[in-house]
Amino acid sequence: MSPSQSFLPTDFAHPYEIAAKYSKSVLYISCEFAIDQSFKIYSGGLGFLAGSHMRSAHDLKQNLCGVGILWTYGYYNQARGENRELAVQFTRKEYAFLQDTGLRFTVPVHGHPVVVKAMFLPGEVFGTVPMFFLSTDIEENDPLSRAITHRLYDQDPLRRIAQYVILGGGAARLMDELGVEPEVWHLNEAHGLSAAFHLYRKYGGLNGVMERLVFTTHTPEEAGNEVHDFHILKDFSFFGDLNEDEVRGATGIQGSDFNHSLAALRMARKANGVSKLHGEVSRRMWGGYDQICEIDHITNAQNKKYWAERGLEHARQQGDVEQLRQRKRELKERLFRIVADQTGKLFDPEVLTIVWARRFAGYKRPDLITRDIKRFRAMLACTKHPVQILWAGKPFPFDYGAIDQFNHLIHITRDHPNAGVLVGYELELSRQLKTGSDIWLNNPVVTCEASGTSGMTAAMNASVNLSTFDGWVCEFAQDGDNCFIIPEADPSLGHEERDQSDTNGFYDLLENKVLPAYYDEPKEWDRVVLNSMNDVAPYFDSDRMADEYYGKMYA
Repeated sequence: MSPSQSFLPTDFAHPYEIAAKYSKSVLYISCEFAIDQSFKIYSGGLGFLAGSHMRSAHDLKQNLCGVGILWTYGYYNQARGENRELAVQFTRKEYAFLQDTGLRFTVPVHGHPVVVKAMFLPGEVFGTVPMFFLSTDIEENDPLSRAITHRLYDQDPLRRIAQYVILGGGAARLMDELGVEPEVWHLNEAHGLSAAFHLYRKYGGLNGVMERLVFTTHTPEEAGNEVHDFHILKDFSFFGDLNEDEVRGATGIQGSDFNHSLAALRMARKANGVSKLHGEVSRRMWGGYDQICEIDHITNAQNKKYWAERGLEHARQQGDVEQLRQRKRELKERLFRIVADQTGKLFDPEVLTIVWARRFAGYKRPDLITRDIKRFRAMLACTKHPVQILWAGKPFPFDYGAIDQFNHLIHITRDHPNAGVLVGYELELSRQLKTGSDIWLNNPVVTCEASGTSGMTAAMNASVNLSTFDGWVCEFAQDGDNCFIIPEADPSLGHEERDQSDTNGFYDLLENKVLPAYYDEPKEWDRVVLNSMNDVAPYFDSDRMADEYYGKMYA
């Protein structure tokens, strides 16, 4: 099969010969993609996952292309205010590596024709499949229409609806403009659901949609399964030109509350959770609803080729413990230069370094280990087995509770020279934290973390997971051999008692297993590190995941 047999037109075709195993044409729609540090159109794990998927699809020579939004201001720039607290900055972004396709088309939003520009990212630029990014921020539009694609996950709920109309409806119109008909439409979360209503009209009903649509649900959290008023969605042209009876017949939703995830589960031919546990949770969560499709699971993964640091990976392949230790020390020194620059604190590369870094959200409990302030301070004051700890991550810029947590951690660590909070958590800082940490701390409330992928890339870089038993970890963990697992709290406990149990579990593990191994039994520590690195791939490499989507979801 030659590159010209890509399902895309010649000017946008895949830059490789499509592998016969992956010849089925797939359109992958996502609100965010974390592809490169320079391309700031992502917020967190959903984007990291999508970026890795696009890289592995390229490496496996799949007939897949991605469509997203060209967010003018990205998510936000995370900086510090005058008192060192978190500061949110919105800065217009420019990307010389994107190509203007010359395509302009209209998508109705609230009955008003909004002009959409399509930009193209060739696969050769970052080693991805061909990708298209949609923008309304062009001169042909009025100021309100231009603002639709300004900010990822805009805080205005009505503008969020308009964004979803542009993502899904715009992807459908783009395919029409290109003159192509993908065999599979993959919604990475329900943000692009409006595409399904265009497919309904184009292919003459629900059967035509279900032949093509698959859906990945990423969270059991209520905030991640959005609900909007049916009539507001209708007024915003979310359903295209379908009438109310057609929409209700297709989605089975009769009331005023329109649940996007539920509608996607009823219009797709198949759906998947993003870990084995999340698949089970999703089937329980949605099992009481009729007409939903089968919910399978495909465990999330990350692209090892992109994430694994070469020196650490070479040492792993050679089984060379001394080389591994030396390279890890060098990478810790590199991270600690960033720490010193941001915080004025000088960390020691010989000291065990713990990192908690991911999106700030309540169920992820970023401040969990500080809630027992006596044990927290005792840990930081210990001289026999010293510890250093760092936090990083981006709260939603208008989630003031999460921002308060972030700022609380800044204040509580201010007087400790071996604890700090970093800002600017994007792809490159994430990489530095993973290569420069010894322990990757992950303590979500059990069953609330659908997958969580940061620990995978940490393990690829000789950082050992210390985690509650949730998400992907359930499929990876061999407690004491390749990670350390906080004992699961009694499910009958209340929230405060559960959190206290998990806090105690963390400190007991740290004091009785982690620190003695790191400082007193270096061979034991090296064994756990190497086991972790060896066990994380190939299963948690996104090449496996991208292959599994073709076998389980696209077939």
